[in-house]
Amino acid sequence: MKIIYCTGNNFKLKLAKEILEPLGFEIEGRKLDIPEIQADSIQEVAKYSSKYASQMLNMSTLKNDSGLVIPALNNFPSAYTKYVEETITEDGILKLMQGEKDRTAYFLEVLAYTEPGKEPVVFISKTEGSIATNKFGDFGWSFDKIFIPKGQDKTLACFNDDERWKFWSNDGYTNLANYLKNKE
Repeated sequence: MKIIYCTGNNFKLKLAKEILEPLGFEIEGRKLDIPEIQADSIQEVAKYSSKYASQMLNMSTLKNDSGLVIPALNNFPSAYTKYVEETITEDGILKLMQGEKDRTAYFLEVLAYTEPGKEPVVFISKTEGSIATNKFGDFGWSFDKIFIPKGQDKTLACFNDDERWKFWSNDGYTNLANYLKNKE
């Protein structure tokens, strides 16, 4: 079975291939021009995009959407992570977090899988951590400079690409693989 992964992110494509291709699924990456809806939920954005792509291509599709979630900020920025990155940046998040004792945060990655003519099925990866008090590190981008993975004392930006990816949860990909395997 062929699945079109609608992404331009080579790391995400590589990860999907590593997990799904040994199970007999062919994963093809395609960067598509898909409208992104404005919604308060990361899940809704991923589901809409995956269903849109599946209808457009008449093929099974996989779409990923992710966001930083900070409980002390009423789960902001969540679905608005990209907008926040482009406007107030990590500096704005640090300002919003000034004086905040609860610095817990997590990245929520939502995989939406859609077969032609069906509703999307969602799989979630949650990478837990906290927000630093200052930007730190030379690697990565944006929120990597303020996000400290659970169990670590340095931000993601203190780890090079090969090390940094080890901190991300792959639960969504694993659960998708199990779902697809059990469907056969």
